[in-house]
Amino acid sequence: MNTLNLGIIGVGNIAPAYIRGCAPFDVIKIVACADILVDRAQAFAAEHDLEANSVEDMLARDDIDIVVNLTIPAAHAEVSLQIIEAGKHAYSEKPLALNRADGEKIVKAAAAAGVRLGCAPDTFLGGGGQTARKAINDGLIGAPVAATAFFLSHGPESWHPNAGFYYLKGGGPLFDMGPYYLTALVNLMGPVARVAGSARMTFPERVATSEALMGQVLPVEVNTHIAGTLEFESGAIATVITSFDIWDHHLPWIEIHGTEGSLTVPDPNRFDGEVTAVKGGSREWDDIPLTHTTNIGRGAGVADMAYAIQSGRPHRASGDLAFHVLDIMQALEESAAQGQHIEIKSALEQPLAVPAGLPDGELDA
Repeated sequence: MNTLNLGIIGVGNIAPAYIRGCAPFDVIKIVACADILVDRAQAFAAEHDLEANSVEDMLARDDIDIVVNLTIPAAHAEVSLQIIEAGKHAYSEKPLALNRADGEKIVKAAAAAGVRLGCAPDTFLGGGGQTARKAINDGLIGAPVAATAFFLSHGPESWHPNAGFYYLKGGGPLFDMGPYYLTALVNLMGPVARVAGSARMTFPERVATSEALMGQVLPVEVNTHIAGTLEFESGAIATVITSFDIWDHHLPWIEIHGTEGSLTVPDPNRFDGEVTAVKGGSREWDDIPLTHTTNIGRGAGVADMAYAIQSGRPHRASGDLAFHVLDIMQALEESAAQGQHIEIKSALEQPLAVPAGLPDGELDA
């Protein structure tokens, strides 16, 4: 495989994780960065031995193959469309866009331009998510019947240095953390057919307690507690809750319940974690040895896309997967507002499972 050069647009909090996560893969190399704040881009470039470009200069470079969009969610659609228009393969942080219409524009633009479109999260490629996927594929718990998934917190204002955008349009627990949980469920059980949702905004404003924003009042524009039921094309049913209104809890991240047993799935915001299973008739949960590496990080989805560009296979953290997740999230909000089920119309093939036993720094071609 040839090494494909990467540029990064947006050097905020998540950018260092991409520097670390891309480094183990010989198939990709980050060479440049850009940011709306020029000084910040220059400082980041100096720290990580990159070139600092303007966005326009980066997109005009012939030696950059893939551009990674790490801007704020409200800018994802605009920046991804710019990348595609420049003829570059595009990979975006989650969510793909803030609404279905913008997401569809991005997917169609990439297809028309003949470039690949990828999108976070790629955490489902890690050892925890792929071990659980293999266990289900191997029939350990039989056919999936039901699932539960819970992201419950009291919001990011106690720690995040710029927590305000989490409570503005495009934010909230569903659009911020929902992609991890929904992507994990689709990886494990396939596409979703229809949803029903309920939602509420509990507090009209929040008071930040982080060091950077101590005492600042944060207005709230979005629902902060969303509960949903997902019906999968397979017939399985999942219960999903995402919330910024919960002080503490004892609920699991994800559990899958099948005809022959049940499976626990680790935190979908991580690449590692324990997988356990119980067989029908037993009350003893057994640890499942991890079959895939946990020495993997953010950027694995970009590396997987780089392999796929050269081999011709589908990439796993794809634009189609991200659009399906976006479709589900918007449908949950619509269902809550309308009081009825919403059909999910985006078609999707379940992502390819990662082969077990691959060495660190490699993904199958």
